[in-house]
Amino acid sequence: MKRAVFPGSFDPLTLGHQDIVERGATIFDEIIVGIGYNAEKSHMFSIEQRKQFIVQCFEDNPKVKVMDYQGLTIDFCNSVGANYLLRGVRNNGDFEFEKAIARTNRELSNIETVFLLTSIQTSFISSSIVREIIRNKGDYKRFVPDCVRI
Repeated sequence: MKRAVFPGSFDPLTLGHQDIVERGATIFDEIIVGIGYNAEKSHMFSIEQRKQFIVQCFEDNPKVKVMDYQGLTIDFCNSVGANYLLRGVRNNGDFEFEKAIARTNRELSNIETVFLLTSIQTSFISSSIVREIIRNKGDYKRFVPDCVRI
């Protein structure tokens, strides 16, 4: 079975994240959306809310599971039997950052990283931009799946 982990904070889940998971599900037998816990970050949504958003978004896709974790992503991958990491890349800056992480992960484990380019329609969307729009009471709904509407 080809099992991949799609790690992130998903604060909140965006249409870009949704696109990567849906396209990744055509490649992998199972995708575990791994919500990483980072005590150094302050989040807009609790881990329970983020998990609920993602579960609801993919409730009709049996290939997608949702779990939260602490610690190194490669340790989480090993604990769930995943041999792949799935990552979305929006631009050159993302690629350079993700490439360094992928090489480090490869040095520390046998886990391969698979990059998918974001679709042109979602390539400008980031969770941090969406959070800023929400904080300022702007129209964020065009950037997130229906399940994230608050």
